[in-house]
Amino acid sequence: MQDELTARAEAWLAEDPDTETREELAKLIAAEDTAELTARFAGTLQFGTAGLRGELGAGPMRMNRAVVIRAAAGLAAYLKAKGETDGLVVIGYDARHKSADFARDTAAVMTGAGLRAAVLPRPLPTPVLAFAIRHLGAVAGVEVTASHNPPRDNGYKVYLGDGSQIVPPADAEIAAEIAAVGRLADVPRPDSGWQTLDDGVLNAYLERTDAVLAPGSARTARTVYTPMHGVGKETLLAAFARAGFPAPVLVAEQAEPDPDFPTVAFPNPEEPGAMDLAFAQARASDPDLVIANDPDADRCAAAVKDGGEWRMLRGDEVGALLAAHLVRRGARGTFAESIVSSSLLGRIAEKAGLAYEETLTGFKWIARVEGLRYGYEEALGYCVDPDGVRDKDGITAALAVTELASELKEEGRTLLDLLDDLAVEHGLHATDQLSVRVEDLSLIADAMRRLRERPPTRLAGLPVTGAEDLTQGTASLPPTDGLRYTLDGARVIVRPSGTEPKLKCYLEVVVPVTGHDALPAARAKATDLLSEIKRDLSAAAGI
Repeated sequence: MQDELTARAEAWLAEDPDTETREELAKLIAAEDTAELTARFAGTLQFGTAGLRGELGAGPMRMNRAVVIRAAAGLAAYLKAKGETDGLVVIGYDARHKSADFARDTAAVMTGAGLRAAVLPRPLPTPVLAFAIRHLGAVAGVEVTASHNPPRDNGYKVYLGDGSQIVPPADAEIAAEIAAVGRLADVPRPDSGWQTLDDGVLNAYLERTDAVLAPGSARTARTVYTPMHGVGKETLLAAFARAGFPAPVLVAEQAEPDPDFPTVAFPNPEEPGAMDLAFAQARASDPDLVIANDPDADRCAAAVKDGGEWRMLRGDEVGALLAAHLVRRGARGTFAESIVSSSLLGRIAEKAGLAYEETLTGFKWIARVEGLRYGYEEALGYCVDPDGVRDKDGITAALAVTELASELKEEGRTLLDLLDDLAVEHGLHATDQLSVRVEDLSLIADAMRRLRERPPTRLAGLPVTGAEDLTQGTASLPPTDGLRYTLDGARVIVRPSGTEPKLKCYLEVVVPVTGHDALPAARAKATDLLSEIKRDLSAAAGI
C-alpha cells in the first residue's frame, strides 16, 4: 500500500508544472508522510455545479496548476464536442494565491485546443466576468476564485455562453471530459496566442450599472465600505462616483487586495468578527450605511445603526428591502429566490401582482428563471439587473441598497423603518441559521442519515406538518440533497453546503403583527421560537 501511494505521488510529481508544489510534494515523499500523502491522493477534487474548490497544495485532492490544466482541458473538450470549435472563452480571476497562474494556464489550454481566449486585465469582481461573457459573445467563461472561503483555498467557476453558471447535465459532462484527460504533457499549452483585455469590458460594465438606479433618484446616503481584502474597491468606488453618491469612507485595513486576509479568520461578512473593523470605522465617521463585499465582490452585506449600535442586516432583510424598493419603482417581471430564503419575498410579489418562483440553492438556478426581474438568496447574493449580469452582483446590489437608503433619508426614515412596515403589512418573517463547520465530512452524512431515519415530529413544541426529502425532487424542483420540514408558522431546511465543509440548517418563523406597537412582542416571540427550533433540531441531527 505504501509503495503504491509513493508511486502515485512520484508519478504526479513528474508531471507537476509548478516548482512550488513540486518542492512541497517532494518533501512529503522524502519524509514518508503517509497521512498527508493519503489525504492528497485519496481521490480527485470533484468537478460539479460549483466547479472546483479546495485547499491549495500538491496532489489531485488539492487546488494546483496540474488540477486546473486538466479542468481547462476537459472544458475545452466539452465545448468542442458541442460544436464550439473556435469560440471565445473569457477568463477572470481574483487576488488569491495562484489565481493569476490558474487564469493564465486556462488561457493557454484554450488556445492550444483551438479556441480563442481572453483574460480580464487584472483581478476584478466576479460579476464583471459574468457580464463580459454575453458582452463579448463568448461561448463560456471561467472565474478563478474561492469567493469567501479561507485564505488557503482557491476555486474554479465555469459559466456557459448564456452568462449563467453551469447546471446539470453540463457539470457531469464536463467532469467526464476532465476524467478522460491523459498525460499533462499531451495537453497543448502555448506560451502566447490569447488576448489580455483592456479596460473596455470594465467600462462597459460600469456603464451598465446606470440601469440599476432610477433617473433623478436621491443619491445622498453616506457609506462606510470594506472590500474585505478582496477585489471590489476599484469597481465599487468607480460605480459610486459615476452614480453621484458621496465617496464611501474606506476601511483602510481591508481596502487593498491581500490573499492572506490578515484581519479576518474567514473573509465573509456573515462570519463573527469579520465586520468589526467596519463597525469601528462607522462609529468614527457616523455614516447612514455600512456596505461590505466579499473578496470576489459578488455578495453584498449591509449594516445599519440599530439604537446606538451597528448591526448587520440579514441577507433575507436586504432581500426584502430590495424587493420592496423595486416594487415601489414599478418593476415588472418575475421575483425569484432559493428555497432556503425567506418566504417574505413571495408575499411581497403576490401583493404587487408579480410572478414568483422558488429554486434550488445557488444563482446557477435563480438566474435561469424565465422572465427574471429580481433574484436573491439569503447568503448575501442579489441580482438586481439580470439583463446585465445573470448572477449575483455585489456592486449593483450596493448601488441599489444605497439608493434606497438615500430615498428613505430624504423622507426622514431608515431601512429599519421600512422593515417594520413590511412586517406589519406581511407578518414578521424572522430567519436564522444553524451552521456547523466540520473537519470530518462523514459527520454531515451521519446527520443527514439520522434525520432521514428519525425525522423530528415536533420542533419548539410546534408539530411538523410536512417532511420532504428533496433527493426525490418535487413538482417544481429537481432533486437535491436536502430536507424540508413545514410547521405551523415555521419552516426548516437542512442541507450540506455546496462550497464549504458545513451542514446548514435554515430556519424561518412567521409571526402575525397587528400594528407597529405589536412589533416588540412579535420579535421577542420569534427570537424564542428560533432559539427553541435550533435546540431541538440540533438534538435531532446529533450535531
